[in-house]
Parts: sequence; C-alpha cells; structure tokens
Amino acid sequence: MKSLQYQHSLAKTVSCRGTGLHSGEAVSMQLRPAAEGSGIRFIRTDVETFDPIIRAKYNHVTSTNLGTTLSNDEGTMVSTVEHLMAALWGCGIDNVDVLLDGPEVPIMDGSAEPFVFLVECAGRVQQKQPRAVIEVLKPVRVEQGDKFLEIVPAEGFSIDLEIDFAANAIARQRAHFDPETVSFRSDLCRARTFGFENEVKQLRQMGLARGGSMENAIVVSGDKVLNKEGLRYQDEFVRHKILDCVGDFYLSGAPIQGAFHGYRTGHELNNKLLHALFEDSSAWRQHS
Repeated sequence: MKSLQYQHSLAKTVSCRGTGLHSGEAVSMQLRPAAEGSGIRFIRTDVETFDPIIRAKYNHVTSTNLGTTLSNDEGTMVSTVEHLMAALWGCGIDNVDVLLDGPEVPIMDGSAEPFVFLVECAGRVQQKQPRAVIEVLKPVRVEQGDKFLEIVPAEGFSIDLEIDFAANAIARQRAHFDPETVSFRSDLCRARTFGFENEVKQLRQMGLARGGSMENAIVVSGDKVLNKEGLRYQDEFVRHKILDCVGDFYLSGAPIQGAFHGYRTGHELNNKLLHALFEDSSAWRQHS
C-alpha cells in the first residue's frame, strides 16, 4: 500500500444482494462513492427513527462474538463487517458509503473476494487529499490466557499469525502476510470463514449462524473438511484469520505502518490491541 499517496474512492455505485450469516435474512448492499476525508460509513437504509449512520472505527465496536459489530450512539448497528473492511483495505479505498437494508453485511461466499470484485467493477478514483498513515512508534501487546497479539514498529505493514485448533483438519497453522511480497488479491482475499459441524445446532439455538452453509463457509468435522470442493489454499484456515485481522485493523481509520504478530487471536483481541495502541499517545503518530 506504499504506492498510494492520495485518498481514493469508487468511480461509481455498485450493489449486491446476499444473506446475513447470523440472521439468515436476505440483505441488499450498495457501495457508493464518498467525498475525500469522509472515511468509511455504514448507512442503514431501513432505519428511520434513529441515526442510520455508523462510522467504521475501532471505538464503535460493540460486539466481537463470531464477527465484528459496529454501533453508533443511538444503538443502530451493523454486524459482520470484517470481510468487507478487508476488501476495502486491499483495494486501497479510503472513502465509501456502505448502504444496507438490514443489520448485517451479506456473507456472500464467506471470503472477501466478492467485495473485491464489486470494487473492481466500480473502479477506483484518486482524490486530492493525501492519504493518512498511522505509524507505530513502540511495541504494544495484549494478552488473554495463552492468546496474544502485538504490534511493533516496522517499515511497512505485515501480519504473522499462528492458530491452533483441536480439530485435526486444522490443527496448528502459521502464515505470514506482507502486501509488498504477497498478493492480497490472489493469496488472501479468497480465504473463507470456517465453522465446526458439532457447533452448528447450538449456534442456531442461540440465534446465530442461521444463514451459514457450505456455500459460504468451510465446515469441519474432526479430521475432515465436509465441503465437496475442498480447500482453496492448503492453509486456508490461518489465511482467513489473517484476513479477519486485516479487516479489523482497518477500523483504525487509516492504514497502519507496523508489524503484527499473534497467536490464537480473534476479533476481541484485535479490537483490544487497537484500543491499547490509541490509548498510548506515545505509541503512534499519524502523518501523510
């Protein structure tokens, strides 16, 4: 992302329709060009009596249960934003309005690729305002049991992540993502979310994963992947976790210059790290 010195938005409006992962309800989404300096905003078109605008910022995250949920001061919310946020980061989009007629971003195929395709269909336009960068000045770390996530100063942006699951189909995987040497488009954005067959019934009883299927998630049972088509990458599970990190970290409001390293991190730790970073004014600076 070093090559992008100026802010960018979309060249035209594009739209799609899909299913909410947790609600199971159909939802329409429209990506609309936005003015420079306006950032990424979610706008609920089905909300009339409350403020429908929710800014895509880390301090508006109100839930990290099986996804990242944003809310505004009046309680208007939008969930499962991380894959779209990752796509916007990967495509270098700074300013866009995301219009939704429901409380959840459509899950599409469980990856960020359909959203990247949407942005590519819309095209990208350069704007006049310089692009801000958040530079990490000293190490910041958060922990939760044996899980941890840290960021340290670096010349660019990178994520080194390790996961460890009891299911043999996943087990222990580690991957490194550096956009200067690895393609977001071909090597990361296609990685799908995943779940476990033995948890599906319980999640649905809790009102979650009602829209989940093998069309939009990898389903694991012990040492088996149940999807007939198999995996898109040999280490698709850890790649998807990195994709989630990319989306969650873009809620910083600007690209981050720093190196992330994590073990068994998730949406909660991702958000806690951003809070810890920005609460320490000596740990970062913003510049163009």
